[in-house]
Amino acid sequence: MSANSSGTELSLSGRFNHYSSTYLAPVAHFYARLHSRLYTRFGGTRFTTLQGKPVFRLLVTGRKSGEPRPVMLMLVRDGDDVLVCGSNGGHPGIPNWWHNLLATAEPQVQIGRDTWAVQVRVVTDDAEYEKHWRTLVAGYPDFATYRALSTRTFPIAVLSRA
Repeated sequence: MSANSSGTELSLSGRFNHYSSTYLAPVAHFYARLHSRLYTRFGGTRFTTLQGKPVFRLLVTGRKSGEPRPVMLMLVRDGDDVLVCGSNGGHPGIPNWWHNLLATAEPQVQIGRDTWAVQVRVVTDDAEYEKHWRTLVAGYPDFATYRALSTRTFPIAVLSRA
């Protein structure tokens, strides 16, 4: 691993994911859709990890299409809440699922066999943001690599059971 100018260790997997999301987006999207379908097919009992880290399925509605738009995300908990980060692998643009999450009336999460509705709260306070950022990086260290390779601030939201 190498360090960038800020001293952050850049993981190989983080660099690969960043490259994939930035330059191989169609392949990354195909894999994400396949992962979601397999997770659903097995009722949340298989395909529950990505690179050895737990994942969950976020169920949102397309803000333009009105169609269901499930997405697999890294599972990082803060107590009973789930934290989500619109990192998009460090891609310059905010992911579509983030925009859909904010526009969805009743988003849901599926963790394993359980599915429930959530309330979404976007983190805007700087101190709270940094606290949640540390939790996210502890749960999925590649977030730090994405941040080091990106010029934008990644939005964070807290998903609480509705």
